[in-house]
Amino acid sequence: MQNRKIIFFDIDGTLYNSNKQVPAAAKDAVHQLKEQGHIVAIATGRGPFMYTKLREELGIETYISYNGQYIVFEGEVIYSNPIDNQTLENLSAKAHGNNHPVAFCDEKDLRVSTKDHQHVKAGIGSLKLDFDVSEDQAYFKDNDIYQALLFCTAAEEEEYISHYDDVYFLRWHEFCTDVIPSGGSKAEGIKRLLDIMNINIKDAYAFGDGPNDVEMLDLIENSVAMGNAVEEAKAVSKYQTGHVDENGLYEGLKKTGLI
Repeated sequence: MQNRKIIFFDIDGTLYNSNKQVPAAAKDAVHQLKEQGHIVAIATGRGPFMYTKLREELGIETYISYNGQYIVFEGEVIYSNPIDNQTLENLSAKAHGNNHPVAFCDEKDLRVSTKDHQHVKAGIGSLKLDFDVSEDQAYFKDNDIYQALLFCTAAEEEEYISHYDDVYFLRWHEFCTDVIPSGGSKAEGIKRLLDIMNINIKDAYAFGDGPNDVEMLDLIENSVAMGNAVEEAKAVSKYQTGHVDENGLYEGLKKTGLI
């Protein structure tokens, strides 16, 4: 058997196809990896409560959530990095004045300041969550928030970028951008996890497709960009595979020689 490897998978557009389902071939590939003794991990911008069923379905207990701000190794939290509370207070007030809703995400829930706004319906709706989102514009005051969601256009986002130095804005939707602590990323989360697990980065693989995957794919030599990936992700990846809807993940694993 080849040396034990760790493989990081993004969720949306990588494990999940366009219908937010895991293709049968992808499920089979993950099971093959585990049967060979490899470690299968997730690296996502989603919160852990958003993909509980996925982890159970694939038997995954190691994962990086919120673009590196909440890391779990074999079911145990090993790192958490919440956004500064005063920053959230200021951001929330500014967003409220601009009629831009904000969602606050901790390890167990997501609460939004105004859930009936059209941008919220479009952004949250695209995630196809299996639970109803509740309103609570003060949720950040009594909970550790690892990621906020700011609902505005890219042009409107510029005003916030120039005002806040201790958070980073990472757009993933026409009407929504992630807000995480500055310096945070999936790549930084992977570094922390590999260090704790004592795994050489040369034994790591990564699959992704979105803007928040670029640093991860650039960090890891054995990187695979999905056929549906943004050009920035393809440009830094060692391999390119097919579209997620056309068994791209399975084909990518074959290209790497892992299965």
